[in-house]
Amino acid sequence: MKKRAVLYCRISTGDQHLETQLLDLRELAKQRGYEVVREYTDVISGAKSKRPGLDQLMADARRHHFDILIVAAFDRLARNVRHFLEVLDEMNHLGISFLSVRENIDSSGPLGRAMIIIVGAIAELERSLIVERVKAGMRRAKLEGRRIGRAPLNIERAAVVSDRRSGNSLTEVAKKYRISRATVCRLVNEARGLKSHAGNLEKAVPLTETGNLQAAA
Repeated sequence: MKKRAVLYCRISTGDQHLETQLLDLRELAKQRGYEVVREYTDVISGAKSKRPGLDQLMADARRHHFDILIVAAFDRLARNVRHFLEVLDEMNHLGISFLSVRENIDSSGPLGRAMIIIVGAIAELERSLIVERVKAGMRRAKLEGRRIGRAPLNIERAAVVSDRRSGNSLTEVAKKYRISRATVCRLVNEARGLKSHAGNLEKAVPLTETGNLQAAA
């Protein structure tokens, strides 16, 4: 009887393609004689916690819907080493094996599990070093007076708000000022908030006819 295998893929950038990962995983499953019963995918940043595909995979694992999990690389599966080991431990308790194409690691044996832990620790260290290098570069750029992030909007904000309130659609206003629809909404909301704040201040501190603050009784 063939072992039931599932494939899991995750991409986090626009220039990656799920199908590229899936092709390699399908080929490996075919070479080993596994029956692929389902494929799970996520398109999301690796640092984020919500992964619908992975959540469904884990739910199916607990229902014993498959015998082996195949991934393109172990860092596609988990956010960090701790999370990876938690997933791996649960798979082990459920009697589910883990295969990684890039690392060529099989968790069914003790040597494979040891290698997974070592490689995972190295990868997490590498990620931490990358984050620190980025932060150091930002600090250096700030000290050198270079701008970090987006340049401020060089538009007449009041005109944008006025055009939107006069009945022009979001798309029309966005095209006119060469900004996004989201930016138009933000500027209108900010203007509405300022107006509301000013009205509250006027109610809280009424003015006399001469414009001076009324004396407290």
